[in-house]
Amino acid sequence: MESSQMFLVSIVDNQNATWQGNVTWLNQEKTKNFRSFLELIKLIDESVENVSTGIENAAG
Repeated sequence: MESSQMFLVSIVDNQNATWQGNVTWLNQEKTKNFRSFLELIKLIDESVENVSTGIENAAG
């Protein structure tokens, strides 16, 4: 079984050569702010990892 994640990324500002804004998980209706591109990538990575771990545990 495969689950997809959908994100809406809003870039609000661009300071210090990086982005600031918020990311919304459309499947969960949850929003978090981020202060850098790296923080955005970490938020998305954690979310995808949690979903894939949940799928593996459900199948196991």
